[in-house]
Formats: sequence, C-alpha cells, structure tokens
Amino acid sequence: MTRGIRDDRPDIMTLMIQPVILCGGAGTRLWPESRGTRAKQFLPLTGTQSLFRQTVERTPAGTDFLPPIVLCGDGHVATVRDQMDTSEASLLVEPMPRNTAAAIALAVASADADTLLLVMPSDHVIADVRAFHAAIAKGARLAQQDWLVTFGITPDRPETGFGYIAGGEPLGEDGFAVDRFIEKPPLADAEAMLATGGYSWNAGIFLFRAARMRDAMLTHCRPIFEAADRAVAAGMRDGDALYADALQFERAPSDSIDYAVMEKDDRVAVVPASMGWSDLGSWHTVHALGQKDADANVVTGDAFVHDSRGNLVRAGDKRVSVIGMENVAVIVDGDDILVMPLDRAQDVRLAAKARE
Repeated sequence: MTRGIRDDRPDIMTLMIQPVILCGGAGTRLWPESRGTRAKQFLPLTGTQSLFRQTVERTPAGTDFLPPIVLCGDGHVATVRDQMDTSEASLLVEPMPRNTAAAIALAVASADADTLLLVMPSDHVIADVRAFHAAIAKGARLAQQDWLVTFGITPDRPETGFGYIAGGEPLGEDGFAVDRFIEKPPLADAEAMLATGGYSWNAGIFLFRAARMRDAMLTHCRPIFEAADRAVAAGMRDGDALYADALQFERAPSDSIDYAVMEKDDRVAVVPASMGWSDLGSWHTVHALGQKDADANVVTGDAFVHDSRGNLVRAGDKRVSVIGMENVAVIVDGDDILVMPLDRAQDVRLAAKARE
C-alpha cells in the first residue's frame, strides 16, 4: 500500500479516510458496450480489470483507508457484488437517480460527523496512484480544517470538454481557495486559461468532513439533504446493502454537487494534481489510452486488421476484418455494431438513443 495519507506534524490529527464510490450513470457515450446494467464503469476498457474494480483498488482498506461505501442503483447491485467481495465494502442503494448532490447526501447522512469522506466516480482512469495519494494527503489536511476539497487536474491542453476551476489564495503548500468554477469553455477561453496558469480541470473528486458537508447542504440545498436523511433513516437493510427509502428519496431535487454546494459555499479548496487522470468519456479516449500496435491500432478480440492505421477495433463475440481504414472505430456488442470516424465519437449518443 502507498502510505500517502500520513502527516508527521503534531498539530494535524490523522484520520482514516472513508472512500465513497459513485456508480450511477449508464455511460451512453460508450455505447454499444456500455448500457443498462453494463455501464462503462463495469467494463474492462483499459486493461483486464473494470474501471470500477480499478477504483476500488486505488484506495485499499487498511492503514489509510476504511472499506469503501459503494453508491449504486438497484440495477447495478448484482454487478457490484459480482466484481468485489461483499466483505470489502458496504452498499448504499439509490431507489432512483437524483444526480450527485442527493447521492452524496445519502453518504453524508450515513456517516459519523468527523469522518473524512473521499467521493470518487467509478469510471475514471488514474495512472499515477502515488500522485493521487499525495493529493489526498494534502486534501485531508485541508478537510480537517473544514474546507470542502475538490481535486483539480493540471491541464496539458486547451480542453473544451471539461469544466475548469480557478485557484485563488494559496492555502500553505496544500492547495488553493477556489476563486470560481467555470463551465466547459470555448476553445479561445481554454487556450487563454492554459497560457495564464492557475486553472485546473474539474475532476469531480471530493474530500470533506461529513459534518462540514452536512452543514453546507443544510445551508445551500436543504431539501436535498433532508430528503436523503429521511431516506436513510427509513431505509431497509439487506446484508451488506442499505436500500434508501424510495418515497423519501424521490422528494430530493435533482442537482449536481457542484451546482448545489461547491459553487455556493465560501470555503472551498482545490488541490491541483498531475496523476494521469482521464474520465474515459469517449471511444476516442479509449483509443488514446489503449495499447497500440505498430500502426497505432488498438484491437480487442478476433480481428484482422490490414493496411490500416489509428483505428479502434473491439470485436466482441464476432470476427471482424478491417482493411484500408484510418482513424475509425468499430465496436461490436451482440447484434449492435458501431462504425464511425474516431473524431465523431461525441455523436455516439445519437445511435444509443435511436436503438433504445
């Protein structure tokens, strides 16, 4: 285990951290493989392990981390249990999707006041786990001082597909007070932010003391927290899983944690990090991160590829042949076959919607 959470300074109390893994979403940008109960977080898209399994192993229970809480919908409970031992985690089951604020509110309502909660999406890639743990150590020190901490990714290109975080006043060597959050920018703005410096991509990873987030939610989005709190209190336990009460939880307004809390609170910190992060949000990104042959093709399954360069081929259970093609994705899943230029990867949702 990487022991990155310890702090030798006597004025800083060291606590074990409670990982909270968010498993919601259908991942339609990676259709046809990702859909329904086989959402992208449960697929082996970068290596042999699923993204969810990689997330679990990033914060192993032991010296620094408690066993995780996995937040998922009822349709994913069987898959979560199949991909990890029930002794490794507890499940918190949402009866219906209500976006990230309500999901996180369930975890907050279930936690002891002083518990440090590390909230992580289950469908991200983090190549440098040591750097991730170092960032968590910085975030933990800030969270114990009642900052709501978000982790920013140091940008290496003017990306228009991510939100940005502008860092403000330095908080020692651990991070910065957040000056503002920025929606997905046009290219000119993204280029200007990259040139100026002090901006991070918003990774959607958070760390905070449970009582601090509870107070923030009661201030900024009271209906969301109160609905989640009642849903936990009235929930039904089944072995390793707590099923939140549907009648109570459906009263929670649907909103993201960024809009509901982080953009409104006056004590939010960002810890910038370079840790090989990707949200794996398109087939184009899967190709970029994949193991390439001499012609930059990324091939999975029974595929014959000839005189072709820069392609992503995932053959599924079929035999696929690709000849004379460049920068094309061929994705096979059962009877569904997706063929497209890789630079049109953001249009996949059109096909997913048409085939619902």
